[in-house]
Amino acid sequence: MCNRRSVFDPFSSDVWAPFGFSSNEVSTFASAQVDWKETLEAHVFKADLPGLRKEEVKVEVEDERVLQISGERSVEKEDKNNKWHHVERGRGKFLRRLRLLENAKIDQVKASMENGVLTVTEPTPKR
Repeated sequence: MCNRRSVFDPFSSDVWAPFGFSSNEVSTFASAQVDWKETLEAHVFKADLPGLRKEEVKVEVEDERVLQISGERSVEKEDKNNKWHHVERGRGKFLRRLRLLENAKIDQVKASMENGVLTVTEPTPKR
């Protein structure tokens, strides 16, 4: 049996499952990539959400310290004069959930969005 040191991993509760969405509603856009880094002051999560405005993204912290990022990329309106030949960019609803630190200061979590990159900052508790 391996003796491992317990390490905080916000992705341990990473959920792509469609909470509140049917499986048909969660798109391939849900595979948006998230980076996580720890600085002396905070844990910082960055998610690539290209083409979305901050009004189209919802960031919440649920009761059990779960950061939830959700939103929807709309399907472009069809124009009967246009013909799509190939579509790869994801569309539809998405949901991403990450666990925050056990002693997280939930009321101090901040989110900002610039150039399609969502940044969520969770202050690091003083040691």
